[in-house]
Amino acid sequence: MVARATTARAFGSAALSLCYVAAGRLDAYFHFSLSPWDVAAAALIIEEAGGRVTTPTGAPWNVHSQAYVVSNGHLHPQMLRYFKP
Repeated sequence: MVARATTARAFGSAALSLCYVAAGRLDAYFHFSLSPWDVAAAALIIEEAGGRVTTPTGAPWNVHSQAYVVSNGHLHPQMLRYFKP
């Protein structure tokens, strides 16, 4: 996936990265090992801004998921293609 991306960045804060997606500063974000406190508030912000948060299989997220795919909503189907078996 990163080979097809224009830029891949790690900011050190999952919550900040998720909020950047909500604000339109990033188009998408994924992580495979997050804790509930990394995601819960930021996921609500993303969804209220029109973005999407799911597991890598496309299932609805919950605070126990650990792995997340986040997008501006428009790119979500394309993002999920890279994570499906």
